[in-house]
Amino acid sequence: MPARAGTTVPVRVDAGRVTRELPRPWTPMIGSEHLSHLLSTDRTGGRPIGEELAAALRLAREELGVKAVRAHAVLGDDLGVYRHGEPYDFTRIDAVYDRVVALGLRPVVELGFMPRDLAADPSRTVFQYEAIISPPKDFEAWGDLVRALVEHLAARYGLRDLIDRWAFEVWNEPNLDVFWSGTREEYFLLYDVTAAAVRDVHPDLRVGGPASAANGWVEDLLAHVARSGAALDFVSTHTYGNAPLDWRPVLSAYGRDVPIWWTEWGPTPTHFHGIGDGPFGAAFVLHGMKSAAGRIDALSHWVVSDHFEELGRPPRLFHGGFGLLTVGNLRKPRFHALALAQRLGEAELFSEVGGDAAGVEAWAARHGDGRVGILIWNGTLNSAQAAGAPELARVIDLTVEGLDRGTYTLTHHRIDATHTNVEAVWQAMGGGDWPTGDQWETLRRADGLDRLTPPTTVTGPTLTLTFDLPMPAVSFLELTPDRPSEA
Repeated sequence: MPARAGTTVPVRVDAGRVTRELPRPWTPMIGSEHLSHLLSTDRTGGRPIGEELAAALRLAREELGVKAVRAHAVLGDDLGVYRHGEPYDFTRIDAVYDRVVALGLRPVVELGFMPRDLAADPSRTVFQYEAIISPPKDFEAWGDLVRALVEHLAARYGLRDLIDRWAFEVWNEPNLDVFWSGTREEYFLLYDVTAAAVRDVHPDLRVGGPASAANGWVEDLLAHVARSGAALDFVSTHTYGNAPLDWRPVLSAYGRDVPIWWTEWGPTPTHFHGIGDGPFGAAFVLHGMKSAAGRIDALSHWVVSDHFEELGRPPRLFHGGFGLLTVGNLRKPRFHALALAQRLGEAELFSEVGGDAAGVEAWAARHGDGRVGILIWNGTLNSAQAAGAPELARVIDLTVEGLDRGTYTLTHHRIDATHTNVEAVWQAMGGGDWPTGDQWETLRRADGLDRLTPPTTVTGPTLTLTFDLPMPAVSFLELTPDRPSEA
């Protein structure tokens, strides 16, 4: 498309220069509302909660390549595993995990929160569903519960599967008073007891933590397990609103070569904050994933679906929910951005961005069949500019060199204020709280990738193309060989 006056940013991709296998840090896991939601027969906005959450997880596996799901409160009273003086009851946990496994996923089992009958102070709760954040009144009983749970899971799903595809994370954000009413030392005791219970079942099972907010207690836990000898098979922490830090130098200082998992991450930690519903979130997730690629093992988006009830269920279709998918499983721009990243090829290609790029970045990769995918986006971490900033718009001057000789079909898809933006479609329909039946159908027809320009035929070995890129926006260009390349 013709470029308007503005700052030009040169972007160069070398299709003949492979840098490495493309890292995909979004695929190891994704977050979800507490998994008892999968059993819910309630409705939000007229939509079935349990059925749609399962469908959302299926979409994450099929379109994003996600392998596992992490969620809170598996030991909460709504799943009913622990009653003092009674045998453990794993019936509802089985129902939840059976459904997860049937979807082709595996759990990252976040061991928490505290069963009421085991809590030192059951009055200390969080969220509308009253998850208990207290330490146990009997740490030995807690260890027995964890051991029994892991033994049960191994018997039901197979020990080999648990070793290869499951993991156990100790609690959630214990460095925040809102999630842990005990002290840091009590958390470390909980960690030691939990890790020992997991490893009692088999020494190759993976356990880790501290699952902390904002990088907290990571180095503290490393120092603690160096003294206590407790197992630590991965380090996990959380961050929002920025790209994750690199903990490798700290792990190296402690002699630890273990995976780094960011088990919660997203554009904002604030419930009902609107920045995640539009194209700002698309550029944000691509910036974070490229930043994480090759230095972080997992960057888990929090969460998959707007079927979520920590501070109450969604009041309307677009309400600033954490989900990649709306109630009704319409794909937000963030979902589309990750799906486009998943469509990149296996072999990462050299790319560089020059000039006054501002927030412009590029990521490219090649498939074995010769297709070349190129993502170019323009974003910012400044949420005050989520609706756009004309001064940050750029004109992209793209050069792709190193292509095999021959002809290619070039397609150009776009995410921005007016493309691949289902929220904008809803607002153009008049908005409101929830769609009617006919409106759902209209939105579903709009729930796809929009082309910026019609497909065109181009010729290798070099392509040049100029186009406008507003902020925020994402362009995805794909070059598909029309026939086997010529020597």
